[in-house]
Amino acid sequence: MRSSFGPTVGAGLAGAALAAWAGSNEWVKVTAPAQMPADLNDSPATTGLALVALAAWGVVLVTRGLVRRLVAALAGLAGIGVIVTFFGHAGIDALGRAIDSEVVWGETEHTTTPWPYLALLGAVVTIAAAVAAVLLARSWPEMGRRYDAPGDARPERKPLEEQSTIDVWKSLDEGRDPTSGDQ
Repeated sequence: MRSSFGPTVGAGLAGAALAAWAGSNEWVKVTAPAQMPADLNDSPATTGLALVALAAWGVVLVTRGLVRRLVAALAGLAGIGVIVTFFGHAGIDALGRAIDSEVVWGETEHTTTPWPYLALLGAVVTIAAAVAAVLLARSWPEMGRRYDAPGDARPERKPLEEQSTIDVWKSLDEGRDPTSGDQ
């Protein structure tokens, strides 16, 4: 199952990136006498949720254990949110609300572009990868502990006479007084 790490994370990243890209493109093309409001042409909620999923996949790369599985689940929830925006927005509903509003459009024609469907595809891929990550993450390789933040252990310091010039400058850079007796 260790071999599932790369493909799963790669699929999650690709799906989230596709959904983010699709959410920022024009979902509906309108031919009308009046200019269509710009906020009806794309889906910022889709883009935002897809970017959350994308960031979550980045965190999955560097975490381990329970945190890795929880963050993978967050990526899946963001993917579900993208699906909700697809069915809630999908350009067509928003266009219908705009046409029914007080704005007089005259004769309008609208066509849905492929972008909402690509966002849906990206969300499905992200969700599938998230489910796989939650189930398989226990067997995945982890980054070594050497990459963790250093603990509270303080290095032994030599008396000033035994320190090199470089050690003195390093202690000054760290905000310590190399001449004090405090070690």
